[in-house]
Amino acid sequence: MPAPEPVHEIAVVAFGGISAFHLSVPTAVFGAQPRSAPPLPYRVTVCAERPGPVATAAGYDIVVGHGLEAIAAADTVILPSADTAVIPSPALLDAIRAAHARGARVVGLCLGSFLVAAAGLVDGRDVATHWHAADELAARFPATHVRSDVLWCDHGDVVTSAGVAAALDCCLHVLRTDQGERVAAEVARSLVLAPHRDGSQAQFIPAPLATVGPDPLSSAMDWAARRLAEPVDLTRWAAHAAMSRRTFTRQFRARTGTSPTQWLLERRLAHARLLLETTREPVEAVAHACGYSTAAALRQHFATRYGTTPSRHRDAFGTAA
Repeated sequence: MPAPEPVHEIAVVAFGGISAFHLSVPTAVFGAQPRSAPPLPYRVTVCAERPGPVATAAGYDIVVGHGLEAIAAADTVILPSADTAVIPSPALLDAIRAAHARGARVVGLCLGSFLVAAAGLVDGRDVATHWHAADELAARFPATHVRSDVLWCDHGDVVTSAGVAAALDCCLHVLRTDQGERVAAEVARSLVLAPHRDGSQAQFIPAPLATVGPDPLSSAMDWAARRLAEPVDLTRWAAHAAMSRRTFTRQFRARTGTSPTQWLLERRLAHARLLLETTREPVEAVAHACGYSTAAALRQHFATRYGTTPSRHRDAFGTAA
C-alpha cells in the first residue's frame, strides 16, 4: 500500500475588511473532497496578524485562531483581496518574505497582488490584478509589469490572479499544477465550475472609445477609428496628422504606449466584440466590418488577444434578441 502523500500546509491570511468571498475560495478549492480521486493532501489554516475577531467586508466578523506563525509553517501562503488603502505592517511583509525565501509558494488573489508587490516578490516580473486596479498597482510599484489582460500570472514561486471570480480560476490552476488535470477537473465539477475558463479579464474591460481631441494626433486617431472596415495605410494616416511616418509613429507611441498598428488592431478587435455582443451578424460579416478579409483572420487575432473564439465570446456576452 503506497504511503500517504505528505500534508501540504496552506496559510490563508485574513485582514480587517477582507472579502469574505476571497477568504472562502482557498478552502472551497483546496479543502474539496473529490469523489473519484484520493483525498487532497492540503490542510488549510486561516491566520491573522492579530488572532481573534476579524471584520469582513460582508458586514460580519470571523474569529481567527492562528497568528502569523502559520505562515512560517506553510508550503503555500495565500493573500486574499485586501484594502489597498491600508499600508501592510512590517511584520506581515517580513513573514511573507521569509516564507518565500525558504521556498513557500506565495499566491495573491485579486488585490492581494498589492501585498505581493509590497513584499518585493514581483519586481521585474509580470503580476496580475483586477483590471480596475491595474493603473494604481503600476503607479505604486513601478518595478512590476502589471497585467490587466490575464486571469493569472504564474512564476512557480509566485502566483497572482485577476479580480473576483478569477480567484477560483487561479486556485484551480494551482491545484492542477500540484495534482494534475483529472483531480482539478473533479474538484471543478464538484464546485460546478468549468475546469478551464475561456478568455481573459480583457473581455470584461469596457470596449474603449476612440480618442477625440483638437490636436492633430487625436484627430488622426479619430480618422482611423472611423475607418475600421477599410485598409489604413500608415503613410496616409500620418498625413492626416501632418507628420512623417517616423514622427507620427514616435509621437503615437509616446501618447498611447503602443504602435499605430497595434492600436488599430485593438480598436478592430474591440469593435468586433461590440458587434458580436449586440448583433446576430455572421462572423464573416463581423470580420469584414472590422477590416479582416476573412473570418479565419478574425478568429486568429481574436484567439491570440482574448484566448477564445468569436462564437464563444458571443455565447458568453451576446445580448441581441
